[in-house]
Amino acid sequence: MILGTVKGTVVSTRKCSNLVGFKLLLVEPFYGNKKEIIVAADSIGAGIGELVLITTDETTQHALDRAAPVDAYIVGIVDSPPQIGR
Repeated sequence: MILGTVKGTVVSTRKCSNLVGFKLLLVEPFYGNKKEIIVAADSIGAGIGELVLITTDETTQHALDRAAPVDAYIVGIVDSPPQIGR
């Protein structure tokens, strides 16, 4: 699982029918030195600036209610960031 901040959205005029109903969000990981961006599907209503929990790879399909070509899925919105160094 990855903790990350939603940085933006992906807009597409056409997409696979199994992706209808999912919002595609750009998420920057909270930890680490790399400044990579992950495209994650969302159906719980996360918004820009929110801290989210993402599941990736094969485990993503366990969180979906239907088969969709998704390898990163937002499974939670975090209320407060973790305390580091306690």
